[in-house]
Amino acid sequence: MKLNKSNANCRVRRYLLIFTALSLLLLPLSLIYLVWNEQLQKIKGYEINNETGLSLIPDYAVQSLSEEEMQEMSVRMEARLNRLKDKCSEFGLDVLGQDSWHTPNTWEFLVNKKYHIIWCNVFKAASSSWMFNFNVLAGYTPSYLLKTKKILLNLARERYPRVTLQELHEAQNDSITFIIARNPFERLLSAYRDKIVFALPYSFHDKLGRSIVRTYRKKPKLISRAGTTKYPSFPEFVHWLLDQVKRGNYIDMHFVSATSFCTPCLIRFDMILKFESLAEDQLYLIEKTGLQRVIAPVWRNMGKGDRKTQELQQQFYSQLTRQEMMELYEYYRFDFDLFDYDVKEYLQFARSDELAGAVPSGV
Repeated sequence: MKLNKSNANCRVRRYLLIFTALSLLLLPLSLIYLVWNEQLQKIKGYEINNETGLSLIPDYAVQSLSEEEMQEMSVRMEARLNRLKDKCSEFGLDVLGQDSWHTPNTWEFLVNKKYHIIWCNVFKAASSSWMFNFNVLAGYTPSYLLKTKKILLNLARERYPRVTLQELHEAQNDSITFIIARNPFERLLSAYRDKIVFALPYSFHDKLGRSIVRTYRKKPKLISRAGTTKYPSFPEFVHWLLDQVKRGNYIDMHFVSATSFCTPCLIRFDMILKFESLAEDQLYLIEKTGLQRVIAPVWRNMGKGDRKTQELQQQFYSQLTRQEMMELYEYYRFDFDLFDYDVKEYLQFARSDELAGAVPSGV
């Protein structure tokens, strides 16, 4: 019995010695890493702010607007907000109700209380760029974000918990709240190509695409526009989306109307940035929030396929009939009106309704 107790004591002492030795070895290595990481950030053009721990952009690399440009931007932002207010009132979207158009939705708001900036993330409207920025504000280094395999949205949600409407209102008292708008049809096509055409194998959207093909490929109205790809053609995808809307089903966050998603008629926004003028708009926002040395106005994830936007719009929307396009417009019409976009340029691409069900010879 005494022998067993003695052996146990020896083992404990041995483990303690090993632990102590490892601690003495790892401590200087940790210190070396911290110093090395700070130097690496400086080499890459960043400095470390000792108070916040954020990587700072050097003064010579900071982009800014002139005083005159800031004044012009102020007028631009005011005009956008005035239009939003007028259209919300015109369509009755500023009145509380039971459906998704009349119920405040805080689901995709990211609230940074430290830097007093709040963003409603509209997917496929410069969302990759600003998800990167909000992760930087949350304390992740740019170098880490560029090399990590983790999804930036998941990283952000570790630092930005979802908020209630009351919590959002309280945070808005001393913060700037913004949204980035994009032409609804352009945004939808971008989402279709990114999430359906270029879906990662075996991902949720890859499985969704295959499901759409199984359901819609043989339909009479679509058979002449079906194609032979494993993913749904654009008309097949549009018919699926319209059916989801008609049935009142959940709409994927990449395809859903921005008006329904961020409810800008029920939640106050201080700035409306636009995808088409983002270079200037985000510089204005960054200056107004005092984050010039923290956020670089870089545009990420510019799209896949390297095709000009106008060419893509015509190529895909010319596959739709006027009736299909008008049904699609009916769902996104608040996005068009609230954010001052026009559907007429797309209607000129539409094919004749009579051609929709025409089956080519040999089929």
